[in-house]
Amino acid sequence: MKNISTFSIVARDPHTGELGVAVQSKFLAAAAVVSWAKAGAGAIATQAMANLDYGELGLKLLEKGYTAQQTLDALLSLDDGREDRQVGIVDADGNSVAYTGGSCFDWAGHITGDNFSCQGNILVSEATVKAMAEAFNNTKGNLATRLVEALDKAQEAGGDKRGRQSAGLLIVKENGSYGGYNDKYIDLRVDDDPEPIKKLRHLLYLHELYFNKPTKEDIIEVTVEVGKRIQDALKRLEYYNGDINGLFDQLTQNAYFAFCGVENFEERLCEGSYIDKNVLNILIEKSEE
Repeated sequence: MKNISTFSIVARDPHTGELGVAVQSKFLAAAAVVSWAKAGAGAIATQAMANLDYGELGLKLLEKGYTAQQTLDALLSLDDGREDRQVGIVDADGNSVAYTGGSCFDWAGHITGDNFSCQGNILVSEATVKAMAEAFNNTKGNLATRLVEALDKAQEAGGDKRGRQSAGLLIVKENGSYGGYNDKYIDLRVDDDPEPIKKLRHLLYLHELYFNKPTKEDIIEVTVEVGKRIQDALKRLEYYNGDINGLFDQLTQNAYFAFCGVENFEERLCEGSYIDKNVLNILIEKSEE
């Protein structure tokens, strides 16, 4: 069995109840093995000589109401190979716990705190997990932003001794998926890339662009000047065949809505004579390609 040398963070947002795992490793598709989370239960990272039962069974125990510590104790008691394991757990109440087996390759260790646990093995030094914890505690924004920033700062502090290959971000919340069918709010993976965290940050940007509603700062009024830019771009892309008069009339709106539908920007449609400036910029860029 290969050793999943990696650094990861499991965490909870006390304001939203979101739970998540972020991971980076010199291991192909590490997130497929390391990251486990269930809304209302908790989040788990299982690594080193990873035991996947820690993820599957651990979530079942958390869902039944076991605390993070009780869950860890139960998992370790069932595992004769526990000295080769590393695991971090946070429960739905924000209790956190971690374990680093004595046989894990240096540097290996963890830091826990309210609502988070950081852990890593085969690292350059302890500075990696310290930087990860510090970044998580000091970064503003939503849980996803804080987790990716924690990975980035951990990498800057040294990271995995063997290098970089993959990264992942998993965030769960009740009915968080597209259409509300399950709890997977964000499930992004970079399975093989020379700069996986940079790629992961870009994927998170795209996720927020495609699936989040526009903020107040994103919304602009369609003035005549803006309307002409919209019409010109839509005409270049063959969505619009009317006059370039700057009016956001029904013909222009229909063409704009068609563009948004094709490009998967339905979540960013606004009411009345308003549009998302991010979509406008993308529309213009595409028309100039």
